[in-house]
Amino acid sequence: MDMQRLEALPPPPGVIASLQAGFSIVSSRIALISLPLTLNVLLWLGPRLSVGDWYGAVFNDSLRLLRQNGFPAQDLAIYTENAPTIVGYFERLNWLLWLRTIPIGIPALMLSIPENLPVQTPLGLQAMIQLPSFMVVVAVFLFLTFAGWLGGGFYFRSVAEASLGEESGTSLLWMFVQTILLSILWFIGLTVIVFPILLLLGLLTVVNALLAQAAFFIILFFLFWLVVPLFFMPHGIFVRRQNALLSILSSLRMSRFTLPTSSMFVLSVFLLSRGLSYLWLVPSSDSWLVLIGIAGHAFISTALLSASFVYYRNMSHWLQTVYERFQQMRNPSSIKKV
Repeated sequence: MDMQRLEALPPPPGVIASLQAGFSIVSSRIALISLPLTLNVLLWLGPRLSVGDWYGAVFNDSLRLLRQNGFPAQDLAIYTENAPTIVGYFERLNWLLWLRTIPIGIPALMLSIPENLPVQTPLGLQAMIQLPSFMVVVAVFLFLTFAGWLGGGFYFRSVAEASLGEESGTSLLWMFVQTILLSILWFIGLTVIVFPILLLLGLLTVVNALLAQAAFFIILFFLFWLVVPLFFMPHGIFVRRQNALLSILSSLRMSRFTLPTSSMFVLSVFLLSRGLSYLWLVPSSDSWLVLIGIAGHAFISTALLSASFVYYRNMSHWLQTVYERFQQMRNPSSIKKV
């Protein structure tokens, strides 16, 4: 009897079916791509915010202080030689990158590789706005990050509602608060994990470079198991109306029971997203063909996000069904929900 019940269990949600559903949903509601489309056009044709001048002044002041305090000339020469590269990097870096918040944010193709941000556009040389002081840099960082959270939360909410075919049932304010909380918790968690790893690898490099390389590949293998729960951490907020903490716990629980299938889904999303990003960036930045790449990136990114919501909902329902069947086998008169 138990074997018959086990055989009657429905199969888990398929990766291909979820991807097809995501593409179909966005194709029928093309307005969903408006936010990533607008953001990328802004990053391409709009002005760039640069901290190059400010950072250059800070760097020169630091070198002057080192000279005044008797810093060894041979060590100082290392910093002097690398100064153009470091300052040049911050000169090219677009401070609007803080609009792309993680894990909840609007996809930004034009920020994929900060060093190669466009300078020449079809409208001419891209305007550059220099941020003049530390206080302005901090204020702009906070404003852009907050705006990224709000935009990302609204974008995820809109795609989730279209994917699930129902209203969220919660206020925008609640969504924004949970988006901010999840982003902060996500950042803290990654810092707690990544910082000790970097410290360990640094110490091993001093001892033995080969040992450090071996440790790196071992750590990379174990970090692979965190990819799935990290990917689905925001989904509980928008699919199951959970708060940020419960959403994280739900993602960890789901990945524990569905890791093989969920890993294939996350890998498919990653390959499609990153692989096509190289295609979208093929046209020169001064060609109007970039608009095709921006539109294609907006459509693919939104379709993949929609597919992830469909997959998360179906997988949650599947786990609920499996749990109830096992509860029936243990005690037919008692059915508890996850």
